[in-house]
Amino acid sequence: MNLLMILAQTSKAPGNFDSAQVDYGTKYVLQALDAIWQQATALTWQQAVIAIAFGSIPLLYGWRIYKLLTVIGFGLLGIFVGKWAGTQLEQPIIGAIVGAITLSIVALPLMRWAVCVLGAVAGGVITSGIWYSFFLPQQYVWAGAMMGIVAGGMLSFAILKLSVMFFTSFAGSSLVILGTFALIYRYETFVNDPPTTHLNELFYGNHLFLTILLICSVVFGIILQFKLLKESKDWSV
Repeated sequence: MNLLMILAQTSKAPGNFDSAQVDYGTKYVLQALDAIWQQATALTWQQAVIAIAFGSIPLLYGWRIYKLLTVIGFGLLGIFVGKWAGTQLEQPIIGAIVGAITLSIVALPLMRWAVCVLGAVAGGVITSGIWYSFFLPQQYVWAGAMMGIVAGGMLSFAILKLSVMFFTSFAGSSLVILGTFALIYRYETFVNDPPTTHLNELFYGNHLFLTILLICSVVFGIILQFKLLKESKDWSV
Protein backbone atom coordinates (compact mmCIF):
# COMPACT_ATOMS: atom_id res chain seq x y z
CA MET A 1 0.00 0.00 0.00
CA ASN A 2 1.61 3.29 -1.05
CA LEU A 3 1.36 6.61 0.74
CA LEU A 4 -1.28 8.04 -1.60
CA MET A 5 -3.58 5.08 -0.95
CA ILE A 6 -3.14 5.51 2.78
CA LEU A 7 -3.91 9.22 2.61
CA ALA A 8 -6.99 8.46 0.53
CA GLN A 9 -8.25 6.08 3.18
CA THR A 10 -7.93 8.70 5.89
CA SER A 11 -10.89 10.55 4.41
CA LYS A 12 -13.15 7.72 5.55
CA ALA A 13 -15.06 7.89 8.77
CA PRO A 14 -13.19 6.53 11.80
CA GLY A 15 -15.79 3.78 12.15
CA ASN A 16 -14.64 2.23 8.86
CA PHE A 17 -11.28 1.27 10.35
CA ASP A 18 -10.53 -1.99 12.06
CA SER A 19 -10.71 -1.46 15.82
CA ALA A 20 -7.52 -3.44 16.43
CA GLN A 21 -5.62 -1.14 14.06
CA VAL A 22 -7.04 1.94 15.76
CA ASP A 23 -6.06 0.61 19.18
CA TYR A 24 -2.59 -0.19 17.87
CA GLY A 25 -2.04 3.36 16.62
CA THR A 26 -3.58 4.95 19.69
CA LYS A 27 -1.34 2.91 21.99
CA TYR A 28 1.86 4.35 20.56
CA VAL A 29 0.53 7.90 20.42
CA LEU A 30 -0.44 7.69 24.09
CA GLN A 31 2.92 6.15 24.96
CA ALA A 32 4.65 9.14 23.37
CA LEU A 33 2.45 11.59 25.28
CA ASP A 34 3.00 9.68 28.51
CA ALA A 35 6.77 9.76 28.02
CA ILE A 36 6.71 13.55 27.58
CA TRP A 37 4.44 14.04 30.59
CA GLN A 38 6.46 11.74 32.85
CA GLN A 39 9.68 13.49 31.89
CA ALA A 40 8.20 16.91 32.62
CA THR A 41 6.70 15.92 35.97
CA ALA A 42 9.94 14.22 37.07
CA LEU A 43 11.95 17.45 36.85
CA THR A 44 12.65 19.47 39.99
CA TRP A 45 12.38 23.26 40.13
CA GLN A 46 16.12 23.59 39.55
CA GLN A 47 16.17 21.13 36.66
CA ALA A 48 13.22 22.87 35.03
CA VAL A 49 14.98 26.25 35.17
CA ILE A 50 18.16 24.69 33.76
CA ALA A 51 16.16 23.09 30.92
CA ILE A 52 14.63 26.47 30.03
CA ALA A 53 18.00 28.21 30.19
CA PHE A 54 19.79 25.63 28.05
CA GLY A 55 16.86 25.42 25.63
CA SER A 56 16.91 29.17 25.08
CA ILE A 57 20.43 29.00 23.63
CA PRO A 58 19.67 26.84 20.54
CA LEU A 59 16.21 28.39 20.23
CA LEU A 60 17.57 31.91 19.90
CA TYR A 61 21.15 31.43 18.77
CA GLY A 62 21.38 27.91 17.40
CA TRP A 63 22.70 28.93 13.98
CA ARG A 64 25.89 30.17 15.66
CA ILE A 65 26.74 26.90 17.38
CA TYR A 66 24.97 24.44 15.13
CA LYS A 67 28.03 22.21 14.63
CA LEU A 68 28.30 21.61 18.37
CA LEU A 69 24.56 21.06 18.63
CA THR A 70 24.64 18.63 15.71
CA VAL A 71 27.35 16.54 17.36
CA ILE A 72 25.42 16.54 20.65
CA GLY A 73 22.18 15.68 18.87
CA PHE A 74 23.81 12.82 16.99
CA GLY A 75 25.34 11.60 20.23
CA LEU A 76 21.91 11.48 21.85
CA LEU A 77 20.56 9.67 18.82
CA GLY A 78 23.44 7.21 19.19
CA ILE A 79 22.44 6.53 22.79
CA PHE A 80 18.95 5.40 21.75
CA VAL A 81 20.16 3.40 18.75
CA GLY A 82 23.02 1.85 20.69
CA LYS A 83 20.81 1.01 23.66
CA TRP A 84 18.34 -0.73 21.36
CA ALA A 85 21.12 -2.69 19.64
CA GLY A 86 22.77 -3.48 22.95
CA THR A 87 19.50 -4.76 24.36
CA GLN A 88 19.47 -7.42 21.65
CA LEU A 89 22.88 -8.57 22.94
CA GLU A 90 21.90 -8.08 26.60
CA GLN A 91 24.39 -5.21 26.92
CA PRO A 92 22.26 -2.02 26.75
CA ILE A 93 24.66 0.24 28.66
CA ILE A 94 27.68 -0.71 26.56
CA GLY A 95 25.55 -0.37 23.43
CA ALA A 96 24.41 3.12 24.43
CA ILE A 97 27.99 4.26 25.11
CA VAL A 98 29.34 2.83 21.87
CA GLY A 99 26.42 4.29 19.91
CA ALA A 100 26.86 7.76 21.39
CA ILE A 101 30.61 7.85 20.72
CA THR A 102 30.31 6.41 17.22
CA LEU A 103 27.59 8.77 15.98
CA SER A 104 29.26 11.79 17.60
CA ILE A 105 32.47 11.04 15.70
CA VAL A 106 30.60 10.33 12.46
CA ALA A 107 28.73 13.65 12.70
CA LEU A 108 31.91 15.73 12.32
CA PRO A 109 33.00 14.74 8.79
CA LEU A 110 29.40 14.22 7.64
CA MET A 111 27.97 17.44 9.04
CA ARG A 112 25.53 18.14 6.20
CA TRP A 113 24.16 14.61 6.38
CA ALA A 114 23.91 14.88 10.15
CA VAL A 115 21.90 18.09 9.78
CA CYS A 116 19.73 16.24 7.27
CA VAL A 117 18.99 13.45 9.76
CA LEU A 118 18.23 15.82 12.64
CA GLY A 119 16.03 17.96 10.40
CA ALA A 120 14.19 14.81 9.33
CA VAL A 121 13.61 13.81 12.96
CA ALA A 122 12.29 17.27 13.83
CA GLY A 123 10.03 17.30 10.76
CA GLY A 124 8.70 13.83 11.56
CA VAL A 125 7.80 14.78 15.13
CA ILE A 126 5.98 17.94 14.06
CA THR A 127 3.97 16.38 11.21
CA SER A 128 3.01 13.37 13.33
CA GLY A 129 1.83 15.87 15.95
CA ILE A 130 -0.25 17.63 13.30
CA TRP A 131 -1.70 14.27 12.24
CA TYR A 132 -2.68 13.56 15.84
CA SER A 133 -4.03 17.06 16.44
CA PHE A 134 -6.51 16.93 13.56
CA PHE A 135 -7.91 13.55 14.62
CA LEU A 136 -6.64 11.74 11.54
CA PRO A 137 -6.61 7.92 11.89
CA GLN A 138 -3.96 7.18 14.47
CA GLN A 139 -3.06 3.79 13.01
CA TYR A 140 -1.58 5.78 10.13
CA VAL A 141 0.24 8.38 12.23
CA TRP A 142 3.48 6.98 10.77
CA ALA A 143 2.37 8.28 7.37
CA GLY A 144 2.14 11.78 8.81
CA ALA A 145 5.59 11.33 10.33
CA MET A 146 7.02 10.16 6.98
CA MET A 147 5.92 13.39 5.29
CA GLY A 148 7.84 15.43 7.85
CA ILE A 149 10.87 13.15 7.68
CA VAL A 150 11.11 13.56 3.91
CA ALA A 151 10.48 17.33 4.01
CA GLY A 152 12.84 17.94 6.92
CA GLY A 153 15.59 15.86 5.36
CA MET A 154 15.33 17.44 1.92
CA LEU A 155 15.36 20.92 3.43
CA SER A 156 19.02 20.55 4.46
CA PHE A 157 20.05 20.04 0.85
CA ALA A 158 17.84 22.83 -0.50
CA ILE A 159 18.43 25.55 2.11
CA LEU A 160 21.00 24.49 4.69
CA LYS A 161 20.74 27.63 6.81
CA LEU A 162 16.98 27.29 7.14
CA SER A 163 17.38 23.61 8.00
CA VAL A 164 19.89 24.47 10.73
CA MET A 165 17.54 27.08 12.18
CA PHE A 166 14.66 24.63 11.97
CA PHE A 167 16.21 21.77 13.91
CA THR A 168 17.98 24.02 16.45
CA SER A 169 14.73 25.91 17.09
CA PHE A 170 12.96 22.57 17.47
CA ALA A 171 15.52 21.29 19.97
CA GLY A 172 15.47 24.53 21.96
CA SER A 173 11.68 24.74 21.93
CA SER A 174 11.39 21.18 23.20
CA LEU A 175 13.60 21.91 26.20
CA VAL A 176 11.89 25.23 26.97
CA ILE A 177 8.41 23.67 26.75
CA LEU A 178 9.48 20.71 28.89
CA GLY A 179 10.93 23.00 31.56
CA THR A 180 7.89 25.26 31.50
CA PHE A 181 5.56 22.29 31.89
CA ALA A 182 7.61 21.13 34.87
CA LEU A 183 7.35 24.53 36.57
CA ILE A 184 3.59 24.76 35.98
CA TYR A 185 3.06 21.19 37.19
CA ARG A 186 5.02 21.74 40.38
CA TYR A 187 3.19 25.00 41.03
CA GLU A 188 -0.21 23.38 40.55
CA THR A 189 0.74 20.35 42.64
CA PHE A 190 2.81 21.75 45.49
CA VAL A 191 1.93 25.45 45.73
CA ASN A 192 -1.75 25.69 44.87
CA ASP A 193 -4.14 24.95 47.71
CA PRO A 194 -6.00 22.85 46.81
CA PRO A 195 -3.84 21.32 44.07
CA THR A 196 -5.14 21.63 40.50
CA THR A 197 -4.68 19.59 37.31
CA HIS A 198 -5.35 22.20 34.62
CA LEU A 199 -2.13 21.49 32.71
CA ASN A 200 -2.73 17.75 32.73
CA GLU A 201 -6.27 18.20 31.42
CA LEU A 202 -5.06 20.55 28.69
CA PHE A 203 -2.16 18.27 27.75
CA TYR A 204 -4.25 15.12 27.35
CA GLY A 205 -7.63 16.64 26.58
CA ASN A 206 -6.76 19.15 23.85
CA HIS A 207 -5.16 17.54 20.78
CA LEU A 208 -4.07 20.89 19.36
CA PHE A 209 -2.40 22.23 22.49
CA LEU A 210 1.07 20.66 22.35
CA THR A 211 1.39 20.78 18.55
CA ILE A 212 0.46 24.46 18.26
CA LEU A 213 2.72 25.34 21.18
CA LEU A 214 5.66 23.55 19.58
CA ILE A 215 5.08 24.96 16.08
CA CYS A 216 4.71 28.53 17.36
CA SER A 217 7.92 28.19 19.40
CA VAL A 218 9.83 26.81 16.41
CA VAL A 219 8.58 29.58 14.10
CA PHE A 220 9.51 32.19 16.72
CA GLY A 221 13.02 30.75 16.95
CA ILE A 222 13.48 30.68 13.17
CA ILE A 223 12.32 34.29 12.78
CA LEU A 224 14.60 35.52 15.54
CA GLN A 225 17.58 33.57 14.22
CA PHE A 226 17.02 35.02 10.74
CA LYS A 227 17.07 38.48 12.27
CA LEU A 228 20.33 37.75 14.09
CA LEU A 229 21.77 36.18 10.94
CA LYS A 230 21.32 39.43 9.01
CA GLU A 231 23.33 41.25 11.66
CA SER A 232 26.18 38.71 11.58
CA LYS A 233 29.01 38.82 9.05
CA ASP A 234 30.80 35.60 9.85
CA TRP A 235 28.18 32.87 9.54
CA SER A 236 29.69 29.88 7.78
CA VAL A 237 28.84 26.24 7.17
